Amino acid sequence: MSRAHAKNRNPTPPVRAELGGSAGRDLPGAPAPAPGSIKNPESAEIVPAGRERRLRSWAPGVARRRRLYVPLRMRVTLTFAAGIAWMCFSLWISRHWITALGRDVSVPAAVALIAGIALVPGYLNIQLLASILLDSPRPLRSDLPFPSVTLLIAAFNEEGAIAETLDYALLSDYPGAFEVVVGDDGSSDRTREIVREYADRDPRVRLVCAEHGGKANTLNAALVDVTSPLVATIDADTLLMPYSLRRAVARLLVSPTDTVAVAGAVLVRNSRENLLTRAQEWDYFLGIASVKRGQALLQGTLVAQGAFSVYDTTALRLAGGWPNKIGEDIVLTWRMLRQGGRSVFEPTAVAFTDVPSSWRSFARQRRRWARGMIEGLREHGLGLLRLMNFYSHSVAGNFLFPLLDACFTFAFIPGVGLAIAGDFAIVGPMTLMVLPLNAALGGVMFFHQRRTFAAVRLTVRKNLRGLLFYFFCYQFAMSPISLSGHVLEAVHARRVW
Repeated sequence: MSRAHAKNRNPTPPVRAELGGSAGRDLPGAPAPAPGSIKNPESAEIVPAGRERRLRSWAPGVARRRRLYVPLRMRVTLTFAAGIAWMCFSLWISRHWITALGRDVSVPAAVALIAGIALVPGYLNIQLLASILLDSPRPLRSDLPFPSVTLLIAAFNEEGAIAETLDYALLSDYPGAFEVVVGDDGSSDRTREIVREYADRDPRVRLVCAEHGGKANTLNAALVDVTSPLVATIDADTLLMPYSLRRAVARLLVSPTDTVAVAGAVLVRNSRENLLTRAQEWDYFLGIASVKRGQALLQGTLVAQGAFSVYDTTALRLAGGWPNKIGEDIVLTWRMLRQGGRSVFEPTAVAFTDVPSSWRSFARQRRRWARGMIEGLREHGLGLLRLMNFYSHSVAGNFLFPLLDACFTFAFIPGVGLAIAGDFAIVGPMTLMVLPLNAALGGVMFFHQRRTFAAVRLTVRKNLRGLLFYFFCYQFAMSPISLSGHVLEAVHARRVW
């Protein structure tokens, strides 16, 4: 399994939703269901009100859980201890490998290479696996007064997608006041006309027109007139499931008072186009989701992604809104964390998006994500480390990603070629230890994700070809692409979306 990438790198297997009690139908490409045809997908996860403590002026409290509670600090410490124990064990069994490789490249160089391709990734994977196993988020509540929400959508020449996006958004079962504001970024097609037609028919829809200046500029223009205490964002090609906004806000309501952002679960819609999109759905479903789950235990999901997240409006404005950066959602999230907030993840707040179907567009997207991470590290990385919060561990991991990508690109990939030729100096039998570790992490995450899907009446479709490609080949493309993004941002290369 590939490790986390710059934008929590590391969208789901195709899924089927049961709508209106009928037999499930495939979501990707399906027309929006008619209003009122979607059953309430509540599960036993929602608990009745019990003893409460006040969280916010518009959120009265949380029911206390009646099972053995392991303090958060203890759980986090256990995850670090598991990772360190694994790394020490790996170092011990790698001593002969280090000695042999040291004869060719010197012992310090051998230690650095093996640390980059095996020891540090092993620590990160074990710590992540322990985090997923020990994470115990508070149950959601359905009996709270839900505050009003404004859903912002930035659109530029989206005449082919914006209507379906609005259809799905307007089917939301959110119990509080709710409006959709589309910020048009100077489109030259029929995007504005289509949105105006929706606004004429539905008072919940509003159009804000801006001069072409990019996504951040458009979102900030739409934010000016927002009066609701919460703001949510989705992309113009994102399909928001009817229950997702309610569940994301419910996660915010039951979280500590300093929680300022909730990241939703963004999954792949167009997974059946080719092998690349098939692999990406496993990346989103197992990789990105697992990283967000692990970071949630550390009280800081590092990316509340623009594709679907909910923000506290006051905190968002105090952070200055969306920055004009290539990774605006990364930098925004880190700025909000640095100002004393925390961000969390809600896996049942599901949205579907289209992912790149060509290698060229895929490389462009992942380079952009990698550059966004470097932007975040440059502006807020050291400041977040100095805070010494739990999530500082994740930030420290991000500082290591360029080195790990370089080791994988310049050592592991050539080492595989050497191994095929019979030279096992860099990649040998010891490397096979990574496979069961990755399989265990993927298996645990699959179990958690399948249980999450059951809570919202989604089922995982089969995608064996994509899984095999993701498991064995995906990182061979990801690391060189991400490394190029790191380098481009380090030299302040021209920004390309």
